[in-house]
Amino acid sequence: MESIDIIKSNYIRELLMDGVREDSRGLNDFRSIKVAPGVIEHAEGSAQVDLGSTRVLAGVKLIMGEPMSDTPDQGTMSMAAELLPLASADYETGPPSPDSIELARVVDRGIRAGNCIDLADLLVAEGKAWSVYADLYILNYDGNLFDAGELAVMSALMNTKVPKYEDDKVIREERIKDIKLNNIVTSATFAKIGDKILLDMNRNEGNAADARLTVATDGSVVRAMQKGLNGGITVKEIDDMVDTAMAKHVELKSIMEKATKRSL
Repeated sequence: MESIDIIKSNYIRELLMDGVREDSRGLNDFRSIKVAPGVIEHAEGSAQVDLGSTRVLAGVKLIMGEPMSDTPDQGTMSMAAELLPLASADYETGPPSPDSIELARVVDRGIRAGNCIDLADLLVAEGKAWSVYADLYILNYDGNLFDAGELAVMSALMNTKVPKYEDDKVIREERIKDIKLNNIVTSATFAKIGDKILLDMNRNEGNAADARLTVATDGSVVRAMQKGLNGGITVKEIDDMVDTAMAKHVELKSIMEKATKRSL
């Protein structure tokens, strides 16, 4: 960590000793959230999410292909994430970094474990099914890519229209129906700094964190979790984080539904 980051981290810790955050938010408050669906014209679905100054873009493409041999009656889904150099001086071009791989896996796990996409509905005919490719691009980094990414991909799926498929041809100019979704999942990511737990850390708070936990939920059950960094978290702290994530799901789901004009 560079000296300037150490100075900022110490400042964050001093503020938190008095229960104060750098931007004066409550410990369990998200930054402002903006969801803009349909921003990529040629994608089957897309959404841009601004979480404070963090900005991410998700695009969804549907490709016709053969089902997997072990699930011949279903389509498939895959996720990828790219940390663009324009988002942060810490990001470089080249093969996927460990951070980008972790981001894609965490976002994918919440949506997959939540059974959000009705994979059986992607089957068109025997030996023909849609494959859903979701790509996540980081446009500006100011902390908490996990929750911003989950919001962006989930909103992009809620915006997705299935192209017409006729005579063994995909007619992308004609989008005939919404992709069928079974569930809406959101995530809440917490940082532990000293003995304080805070939701939705910005970049400086993330640099100061001792431990991190992401909780993905559909508001009824926990669908996935991801622990990060080396610090410890108590069972009581995890229980409190889960309770907060469940409560925040209602708020996050409402934001996506209003933006995409689609609800479940």
